[in-house]
Amino acid sequence: MNKRKIINDPVFGFLSIPNDTIYDVLQHPYLQRLTRIRQLGLSYMVYPGAMHSRFLHSIGAMHLMQDAINVLRSKNVDISDKESTAAQIAILLHDIGHAPFSHVLEHTLVDGITHEDISLRMMEQIRKDLHQEQEDSAISTAIAIFKNEYHKHFLHQLISSQLDVDRLDYLCRDSFFCGVTEGSVASARILKMLCVVDDKLVVEAKGIYSIEKFLIARRLMYWQVYLHKTSVAAEQLLIKILQRAKQQAAAGKELFCSPALRFFLYQHINAACLDQSEEVLRQYSLLDDSDIMSAIKTWQSSDDRVLSTLSQAFIERRLFKSQRLQAPLNEAERQELKNKYAKAFNVSVEDARYFFVEHTSSSSTYSDKDEAIDILLNDGSIHDIAEVSELLNWDALTRRPEKLYLFYYK
Repeated sequence: MNKRKIINDPVFGFLSIPNDTIYDVLQHPYLQRLTRIRQLGLSYMVYPGAMHSRFLHSIGAMHLMQDAINVLRSKNVDISDKESTAAQIAILLHDIGHAPFSHVLEHTLVDGITHEDISLRMMEQIRKDLHQEQEDSAISTAIAIFKNEYHKHFLHQLISSQLDVDRLDYLCRDSFFCGVTEGSVASARILKMLCVVDDKLVVEAKGIYSIEKFLIARRLMYWQVYLHKTSVAAEQLLIKILQRAKQQAAAGKELFCSPALRFFLYQHINAACLDQSEEVLRQYSLLDDSDIMSAIKTWQSSDDRVLSTLSQAFIERRLFKSQRLQAPLNEAERQELKNKYAKAFNVSVEDARYFFVEHTSSSSTYSDKDEAIDILLNDGSIHDIAEVSELLNWDALTRRPEKLYLFYYK
């Protein structure tokens, strides 16, 4: 069987699957699950074109990894074929542990388990399923690169840093599908400017303007797309629905849901459960967006007033309204809201808390706590982008603005 395939990608054109190992990873059910999970969660409720999957993002990031490795090799950076394959596998699998609708399930159905934890467990299971448990196998090397335990640190930087192929792909891809041109970045130009000095990624001086544009694009995409108030309102509504469903399940109420969703609704699943039982990972791997959507569609007719009201609002896109707050609500204001909803829906004051939530959105363009984006100047010296940029300054780059909202049912 010929496993060297060509994939037509709307953003980067034709992408290639370079060898059998990567093809086998792509065909694994864990990775195919990402075809059923939207990359941007509920952003389609604001940008209807944002229907692309996490799978598409993963193969786009793999393509950029191929380009990055080719550029570095052309500059005499030593990267073996096995390391190249491992780096591509690591970026393919970097998002494999994401739950349906992005981070929503991390806040509701599981306790203390992050998608990074799940990603690592899934990588280890894929290694076992593909019989690549040898320490020097491509998948073992990919896991070491992912965990930053491989001796070539710059390979980890290509996967997870402030200038990685993950960010380069999602900015290009998300801006394309949302139609937000401000988010587009010159990914090809940036990759051409990469080099390695003392085992660290650096950007040649002539690429500084592309990096400035990259940072500005990232800031705009966060506030215009990822943290758009209506997208956040939709996410908060979904969280409240799942929290109510979880509460009803704990009370012994029978709810319609798929077997995989039932596993998490009717049990308290935490990090210890993940360590103790393989069943947690298996059930998690069966969850995708359709499990959540089919349940909510059915919950519209639930005999629980809170669950049915919120579920119907979600399906009909009557999302929480938003109000900017200058300060958190005081206890009297919260109690007033609870009394209002308790009276309107004939529910208890305790149950009225599902109809509103306070939430803070925040994002920084650049972090002074993470590894810097280093610029290699013509004199051979290396400096943080924040030190040499004429367009951006340190305060503007690292400042983390916050927006406090009240989201409420109306």
